[in-house]
Amino acid sequence: MASSGGLSRRRVGGGGASSSSTMYNDVDDDNGTNGMSRRGSSMSNGQGNGASAPVQHAGSAFEGGSKIAFDPRDLQQDASEEARIGGKMPRLTIMEEVLLLGIKDKQGYLSFWNDNISYALRGCILIELALRRRIALFKDPNRRRVPIAERIVEVIDDRQTGETILDEALKMMKAQQEIEKLSINSWIDLMSGETWNVMKIGFQLKQVRERLAKGLVDKGVLRTEKRNFLLFDMATHPVADVRTKESIINRVVSLLTSTTSAIPPSALDKEGVQCRVLRAVCLVCTAYTASVLDNAFGRLGYEEREAAFQRCDEILGEFVCWPYGSAGGLGPGAGQHMTPATAAGRRRQASRLASGGGLEVGGREVVIGLVQEVRKEAVGGDEDTGFELIAGVLEVLSKLDSLL
Repeated sequence: MASSGGLSRRRVGGGGASSSSTMYNDVDDDNGTNGMSRRGSSMSNGQGNGASAPVQHAGSAFEGGSKIAFDPRDLQQDASEEARIGGKMPRLTIMEEVLLLGIKDKQGYLSFWNDNISYALRGCILIELALRRRIALFKDPNRRRVPIAERIVEVIDDRQTGETILDEALKMMKAQQEIEKLSINSWIDLMSGETWNVMKIGFQLKQVRERLAKGLVDKGVLRTEKRNFLLFDMATHPVADVRTKESIINRVVSLLTSTTSAIPPSALDKEGVQCRVLRAVCLVCTAYTASVLDNAFGRLGYEEREAAFQRCDEILGEFVCWPYGSAGGLGPGAGQHMTPATAAGRRRQASRLASGGGLEVGGREVVIGLVQEVRKEAVGGDEDTGFELIAGVLEVLSKLDSLL
């Protein structure tokens, strides 16, 4: 019999006398317990002597009273994925965190004078894919003879990540891999549109900043507004969740101002997040190369800001080479790498000494502690081609004009 709401009532065969007691109720209680008890009793009455084994349902309201249905196989797949990559995925990707640092809280847009963030975001895409174990460097025994930025990238897992931009880049790299494998530097250039080859202009990822901002709107971190700029209207994205941005700023400031070799917990993401030490390093380095790190230092004084920039120079200098730490005497080939970042750091430190400032206390110990903790997260030690790819990306980003 059809109800007024368009739903139908079902009867369980058991006789006319008990038909009224075996009807399903239209409205269950809030916790679903009353409806479930009535349904269970009616099924027991209807089975009679020919009772059969109970039907096994997927996880849903039929089992535990939950209102949201799910497939238990999804949970098993998620658990196996976390075990394979070494932890849970964070709420925000590195690209989104860098963009969030650059966006003005109330105005909702980036600085018009920032020319580096677009290029840096393409590098962050490669870093995020490498952290998620989707891409790595091609395992060629002779690759060490080539500069790290020119080493070949290959797709090792083409499964989707759930992030639109990452999936688009991964699909594009997988398709190109069948024709020709490209280097780290080439991929960042192509995704940024920095190429004269008209045959490869389609590799450019368009509107990355706007798409990342809309993704943050979907996650509740930003909101969308229209703002008038004299001749035209433009969609802006002011910060809606201030606590999320403040937590990112606190992590960056804690990492760059600590004075002990032990990494403070406030500088890292939540416990259980995959590669959270390396993610903290990548966030600081990419934010620095994207010229958005100034926004995180508003609460610091002049001397503290200079010391934080000096710390970031040293961190970037140790993570643009492979193995990590080999630029400063922590691994093979120590002292052979002098990047623009480390050179700029030496000049900044010399200017501080000339102006009467002292050396930063504990800075070197912090960098050594970071390198040691990141090495623990690597799979296979110095043979982790995913971490090696990240070093190559940071090497490319360290050569942006803002650091020269």
